[in-house]
This record gives sequence, structure tokens and C-alpha cells, in this order.
Amino acid sequence: MTAGPGASRVPVTVVDYGAGNLVSIEQALVAAGAAVRRAGRADEIGEPALLVVPGVGASAPAMERLRAGGFVTAILDWTAADRPYLGICLGLQLLFDESEEDGARTLGVLRGRTVRLEGAPTLPHIGWNQVERRRDHPAFAGIEAGADFYFVHSYAGAPDDASAVLAETEHGVRFPAAVARGNLLGVQFHPERSGTDGLRLVANVVRAAATATGLSAAGLPPEVA
Repeated sequence: MTAGPGASRVPVTVVDYGAGNLVSIEQALVAAGAAVRRAGRADEIGEPALLVVPGVGASAPAMERLRAGGFVTAILDWTAADRPYLGICLGLQLLFDESEEDGARTLGVLRGRTVRLEGAPTLPHIGWNQVERRRDHPAFAGIEAGADFYFVHSYAGAPDDASAVLAETEHGVRFPAAVARGNLLGVQFHPERSGTDGLRLVANVVRAAATATGLSAAGLPPEVA
């Protein structure tokens, strides 16, 4: 699943705030037809079609690093303008108002909290699990219902507005595996570690971002045409 030789690559910026290894997600984006820029400060974001905020770890230190890099205002402005955004794992959890994990105030893009998976048989929740969609969304085009994706986490988002939930997973308790609002998408799983379906989801997101920003999607992976 790679872009054709004549394809015009879609500009994507990955926020680097020291919260995880970025190599795998960057490789998945490149395979999907993206031209990837890594931003260590807000003034390095540029004008991409898609902003990606990945991450692992705890909310409080993550927010400290985002503030230090000037990213908080940039992300709030970006999402307020409904520009294409992909948050992965911690990058999803940070969208809510606060985290139960360490009491951190987070971005507040979506009303709600990040909570511990109480009742889970094991924590952290590590490994493959089914993602059950609650509604259709371009990110899941070409992916069978109930497909497995790879998770590594002990906390998950609890949105106030149930309509924000795109897909759910069960690990002792049900929790949002994906949320979506407009051009914003957050996934609790790691698509870059989820095999063919994970790569297809990344490619779908890149294609949707290109379309939303008026760029050509010609030559991008045919699986999501």
C-alpha cells in the first residue's frame, strides 16, 4: 500500500513533544502517500493538510511538553478551525478536559474526561482487540466491521457527548476506541502497529485530509480510492 510513482504527496506534520517513538507512524504515513514533517515547536508545523498528535505516557508531563513547545494554542486554533487532525492514543486522550490519571487539565477540545479502565481484567490493556463501529466514517472505508487493532493503554476517554464516539472496544468495560467530530479524529489504538487494516486507516485519513483541503488524491493507495 504505497503511493504511485507519479503521485503528489500530501503534506502531513507530526507533533514531536517527546511522548513516544514516532518512526512507526511516520513510516505508515509515508506509505499512505504523505510527505511528513516532524515539528518540535509550534512554529515548525507549517501548513500541512493533516496534523498528527501521537503519544504514549501520562497526561501531565505531556501537557507540560506541549506548552513548552507552544503547541497548546496551535492545536486549539487548528481544531477550532476544523482542520484535519489525527490523535493517536495519548493524542486522543489529551483532547478531553482533564485526566483522572494525574489530575492534569488537558486541551478541552472535547468535553469529557480521561478515566481508568475500572473493571478491566488486566492493565495495561495490551494487544489486539475488536473495534466495533457505531457509525460509518471515511477513516474505516474498506475495513471490515469488528476488525482487530492493537492497543496499549490503561486509560480511555469518556466524552460527555455520546455522539462523538465513532467506535468502541471492550476490555472488561466498554470504552471509546475512536472519536470523531468534523475533520477531527482520535483513535485509542495504534494504527501504525495494527497491520494491514491499521495502514489502510492511516491511508484513509491521509486521503480524507487531502480532499478536505482541496489537494489532489490522485495516485494515493488504490485500496482507499
